[in-house]
Amino acid sequence: MKVGIMGGTFDPLHIGHMMAAETARESYGLQEVWFMPSHIPPHKHEAGASGEDRLSMVQEAVKDHPAFGILDWEVVRGGVSYTLETVISLQEEYPQHEFFFIVGADMVQYLPKWQGIEELVQRLTFIGVGRPGTPLDLGLLPGFIAERVVLADMPLVDLSSTMLRARAAEGKSIRYMVPDAVFDYVQRSGLYGVQPRSAD
Repeated sequence: MKVGIMGGTFDPLHIGHMMAAETARESYGLQEVWFMPSHIPPHKHEAGASGEDRLSMVQEAVKDHPAFGILDWEVVRGGVSYTLETVISLQEEYPQHEFFFIVGADMVQYLPKWQGIEELVQRLTFIGVGRPGTPLDLGLLPGFIAERVVLADMPLVDLSSTMLRARAAEGKSIRYMVPDAVFDYVQRSGLYGVQPRSAD
């Protein structure tokens, strides 16, 4: 089985994440895409929502897509999340699967700085998905990385979790920028400075 891993903080998960996962799935014939919220990503500051809240938002968002699933390993394990450790564990647990790691264009250019990238590119293929203002130029990467990266074109959506957290904190709506289930969860839970609202 060909499985894509969609890693990220998902703080919050937004429609750009969903589009990237669906684009990668369709472009490379992935049977499933597993969303994997990180606990503390090594390249970012501490998340705005707890690991449990971010995990719950992703679960709500993907539950109705037959090919989307969730991998809670990094949140459950705790500590700093390094992709190599998780990939090794995945391949030990699911030796019959061929794994792909889905990343945005900004992360493609950052790949040379990933811990253990030499081993990672031997273990899986990266699918780079375009983002506004960040061209995907594989020529800027070392050859041993570039040959293990494939590209997927998707409609450009200029969204980021950072921008959505700022909008919510300012009292602005993030409706339609995140999946409906995520919007409802943020409203119910009062995340990102939103005034909590009852489920009904």
